[in-house]
Amino acid sequence: MEKMLVTQALDERDLLVKKINDKLEKASFTDTVKPNESKVYGARITKEEFVKNVESAFQQIMDLILRFQKIDAAIVVSNATTKVTTSYGELTVAGAISLRNRLRGTGTYGGEADFEGNLKRKLDLDYRKSVRVAEEKNKQLMATAENMRLSILGKDSKVKEDKPLEVVETYVRENTVEIVDPLDVQKKIAELAEKREILLSELDTVIKVSNATTFIEF
Repeated sequence: MEKMLVTQALDERDLLVKKINDKLEKASFTDTVKPNESKVYGARITKEEFVKNVESAFQQIMDLILRFQKIDAAIVVSNATTKVTTSYGELTVAGAISLRNRLRGTGTYGGEADFEGNLKRKLDLDYRKSVRVAEEKNKQLMATAENMRLSILGKDSKVKEDKPLEVVETYVRENTVEIVDPLDVQKKIAELAEKREILLSELDTVIKVSNATTFIEF
């Protein structure tokens, strides 16, 4: 039975992935030989030596895979049972990791489950769309109002400036497009962004602290 911190287990698990794949890449499990030759063609060693090397390499790889699996399983169990406290309440480490991955868009559902991020983007998209619509319609309105002034007062700019027509001003006032923004979208976007950054930072911290103080056995 071995005992180590989760941080150590995570480091060794990463190392095992590299070691196993390196051994797989370097290994040669089959070769060819002629009846009248003592050495195999590729490795240029005797058939007996080659057989021993293949069996040894295979066993080493299988031992490393078994160790990886034991460490990985112990980490999974630890993450599922160790509790941490967050602003979302008490979570298991696995729950905290899942939440962090969801917020980063790297979980099971990818970016589709980054609800807060998607909400922020939709709020911004809708607001910008409404601003564009309002600006375009109000620009058209002002052009129409200008044509109304000219048709009533003529093209004498001085007269036009000195005698604003109440009917035109009323028309402009009643037809100016305004943005309906019940949530105060810009403020809400800023709040969502700040909450997201704080939560991600918090999750990173509690996960690191837990990993650095929790032991696993396997």
